[in-house]
Amino acid sequence: MKIEDTKIPLIVVVGPTASGKTEIAVEIAKRYNGEVVSADSMQIYKQMSIGTAKPTQAEMCDIPHHLIDILELSEKFSVADYAKLAHEIISDIHNRGKVPVLAGGTGLYINAVIKDINFSEIQNDDSIREELTLISQEFGKEKLYEMLIELDPQEASTIDKDNIPRLIRALEVCRLTGSTMTEYKKKNIELPSRYQCLKIGIDYKNRSELYDRINLRVSMMVEDGLIEEAKEILQSGNIQTAMQAIGYKELIGYFDGEITLQEATDNIRQSSRRYAKRQLTWFRRDEEVNWFYKSAVIDMNLYKKNIFNCIDNFI
Repeated sequence: MKIEDTKIPLIVVVGPTASGKTEIAVEIAKRYNGEVVSADSMQIYKQMSIGTAKPTQAEMCDIPHHLIDILELSEKFSVADYAKLAHEIISDIHNRGKVPVLAGGTGLYINAVIKDINFSEIQNDDSIREELTLISQEFGKEKLYEMLIELDPQEASTIDKDNIPRLIRALEVCRLTGSTMTEYKKKNIELPSRYQCLKIGIDYKNRSELYDRINLRVSMMVEDGLIEEAKEILQSGNIQTAMQAIGYKELIGYFDGEITLQEATDNIRQSSRRYAKRQLTWFRRDEEVNWFYKSAVIDMNLYKKNIFNCIDNFI
C-alpha cells in the first residue's frame, strides 16, 4: 500500500475488552519502532488502575504509552479534548521518525481521531445540561436514555446507559443544532482524514474463550486489590467518573451490605461481557478492520506473524 505524502501512517488496534490489544500494540511498537497512544476513556484517569486494566510497566516493555494517567478524577474531559491531545501526540511521534500505534476499545475516541470529527464546533449550554441533569436525578438515567432513543436511536445504541455525561451531550447536541449526533458525525466523516490507517482487529474464534478471559481477568483484579481501590475512590467523593467505569459501580451494593462479594464480582463479569459484545458490534460496522482471531489451538507465533505480514504490506 502506498502511503500518501500528506498523510501520517497510523496503525490502529481495536477489539473487545480482555482480547489482548495491549500485548499486540506493544509487539507492533517494538517491531516497527513505534509508540502507543491509548484510546481508552477510563485509563486516562489516575487512581482507576486495577478496575480499568491499565497496562503495568512490565506489560509496557519499555514502550512509551501516551494518554494514560493524565487526569484527576475530578477533572472534566470530553471527546473533543481527547481528540485534540491525540492529534498532537500522534503528530509528535511521527515527526520524531517513529510509528504511532493507536490502541484501545473506546470506539468513539478512535473515530474522533481517525475520522477527524470536530465536536468542539458545537458549543455547550449550561442551562440545557442543568435541565437534563435534574431530569436524571428526579427520574433516573433511564429517562435520559429513553429520550435519546426517541431522538437518535443509532447514537443511543453506542452509549452505555450508565454513562450520563454522554447521554446528556447527545441530547444537548439535538437541542442546540436541531439535528442528531449521528447526523453530525456523518457530515464530519465526509471530510478527509489526516491519517492513512491500517486497522487491526483482535478477537477470539470462540466467544466462550473471550468470556473465559474476561471472567479470569475480573478474578485477578479482585486478587490485585480492586475492592480496596474501589472503596478508596468511592469514599473520595469523586464518584461521577467511577460510575461510568465497569468494576466500580457494581461494588456499591457490596459496600452497602446489600449483596455479597461473589454477587458483586459476578455482576462485574456480566457487565464486562456485555460491554465486550457492544464493542464488537461497534467495530464490526467498520469494513476496513482486518480481523485476526485467537484460540486455544492457534500457534501464537503464527498469529503474530500474520499480523506483522499485514503491517509489512502497509508500511
